[in-house]
Amino acid sequence: MSVNGCHGDGPAGRTTYRSPLAARYASPEMSFLFSDAHKFQTWRLLWLFLAEAEQKLGLPITDEQIEEMRVNLDNIDYSVAAEEEKRLRHDVMAHVHTFGRCCPKAAGIIHLGATSCYVGDNTDLITLKKAFDLLLPKVARVISRLADFATEHANLPTLGFTHFQPAQLTTVGKRCCLWIQDLCMDLERLTRARDDLRFRGVKGTTGTQASFLQLFEGDHQKVEELDRMVTERAGFQRAFLITGQTYTRKVDIEVLSVLASLGASVHKISTDIRLLASLKELEEPFEKQQIGSSAMPYKRNPMRCERCCSLARHLMTLIMDPLQTASVQWLERTLDDSANRRLCLAEAFLTADTILNTLQNISEGLVVYPKVIERRIRQELPFMATENIIMAMVKAGSSRQVERFLKEEVRPLLKSYESQMDVKVELNL
Repeated sequence: MSVNGCHGDGPAGRTTYRSPLAARYASPEMSFLFSDAHKFQTWRLLWLFLAEAEQKLGLPITDEQIEEMRVNLDNIDYSVAAEEEKRLRHDVMAHVHTFGRCCPKAAGIIHLGATSCYVGDNTDLITLKKAFDLLLPKVARVISRLADFATEHANLPTLGFTHFQPAQLTTVGKRCCLWIQDLCMDLERLTRARDDLRFRGVKGTTGTQASFLQLFEGDHQKVEELDRMVTERAGFQRAFLITGQTYTRKVDIEVLSVLASLGASVHKISTDIRLLASLKELEEPFEKQQIGSSAMPYKRNPMRCERCCSLARHLMTLIMDPLQTASVQWLERTLDDSANRRLCLAEAFLTADTILNTLQNISEGLVVYPKVIERRIRQELPFMATENIIMAMVKAGSSRQVERFLKEEVRPLLKSYESQMDVKVELNL
């Protein structure tokens, strides 16, 4: 039986589920950050950083052991690791053993004094930082493209809408600035979230560094220096002073909060474009060979904006995962965070990456239809003039109370006149 419409290389890719975020939407660079290859290579890199620092601080680790680890950072036998994890029921120890097979001389000092969260949590923090580094330029590019569009159409009048009802005039460029302002706020918040990330560091099983104090025979200064050295090698300026077994899961809340906020901005922008496309005033890029509908070929569906809205909704809902996870981390830690975080952190960044890539494509090819805009303005112009008339009356000494005066004073008088004279006054007050 053939399986159609699936993505992936080889039979396994066609007959097993793969997340559309990785298989269909997100960039290769973002997908790689959340791949097994990046994860386990980073684990090995962290084990190398730890061994190098422990050696410099006096533990009996040889240059030969360090070099053996270094040359085997990317030499990962995933089949061996899978066998070890099936046997041990522990992913970190499975990879400790797998790394040890590549480095028989260094096997005894790999992961020395560390707990699983040394590689697990620190790798997550490194990945989050790199993921922000991928997103930030994409937000900036979208802002830049929209700024070009806003400049080009800064003086093109268009009908403004409140409650999606005709209001007063604005310009196409001014409306675009509403979108830009939201994205500028997102850029600031994303940058701040990235810069606020701290390394978990070298903290031991419950955050007390007890195992490292034992290794260094109670020398607190050396343990603190070990933490500082590894943090610096990992590319962080700061580490948490206080942790349980994990870094506080409040960090995940902060990270997904700014991504959810970005999702709200992209959804609003995309929805606005969809509404304007329905009015035929503005349109996203539409390729020459693109098919709008299989049954209605005249249609020009805003499918890119619709995709942005669809994925942005998913991104916005993901914030509930870290909120609930952080709230139920008993005492120093519980493991019910693990499986949930494997899903929500990766999906949040892959989704954010996708909607930014798509929004950039949209912003680079927006099409404006000035004649349609002009026709709609002319249709509404008589109604828009009422505000100017009221302002002129105010300047002339009248007030906004005219309407009340007409209803409360004039209407009763006319009603009385109609009754007395037996005539109908055709005045709608």
